[in-house]
Amino acid sequence: MADDSAAGARPWLFPPGPSRPASLHPGGRRRGPRAVLFDRDGTLIEDVPYNGDPALVRPLPRVRAALTLLRDHGVALGVVSNQSGVARGRIGHAEVAAVRTRVETLLGPFGVWAVCPHGPADGCGCRKPAPGLVAAACRRLGVAPRHTVVIGDIGSDLDAARAAGAHGVLVPTPATRIAEVAAAPHRAPDLLTAVRALLRPAPGTAGAP
Repeated sequence: MADDSAAGARPWLFPPGPSRPASLHPGGRRRGPRAVLFDRDGTLIEDVPYNGDPALVRPLPRVRAALTLLRDHGVALGVVSNQSGVARGRIGHAEVAAVRTRVETLLGPFGVWAVCPHGPADGCGCRKPAPGLVAAACRRLGVAPRHTVVIGDIGSDLDAARAAGAHGVLVPTPATRIAEVAAAPHRAPDLLTAVRALLRPAPGTAGAP
């Protein structure tokens, strides 16, 4: 059950999954960010518009390996996701929760899920590119935004990171606008490449803030 079940003005915050992830124990962290927050659709899983069906959840290539690498390094993990289908009446809290459960079944638990249930015209402070989801996830994980990286597939993910004081990395898909790719200060061709760059930064590596 989420902490907030009514749309209201705040994001929905889901607690950690049933198995407390190793990412919440920072003792093993060696280098890189203290937390990484992921966009959901188009970053962790295939983008199915307004999806409330767990059977349609399909992890994207190399995602599982990327998450395992971060967990092995003791990095806290979270998800920050706009779900305007709630405001549009296409899905509800139960459907968002069911998809979240399926994602964690396939990819392992995350320390927090911060979900915006509002629409573009609602004027909330949590819908990306606003900073609210990133800020809420960082508070729940106990990690400052400056030690956090947000990875997503569109410009609003990076804008939300910047507005919250975090770092952003773009992992483009065919749906990503060319202008967003060109404007991204840090990008990688896939999630595993992005994570490797974060954990083993080298001078001139585009994916490593």
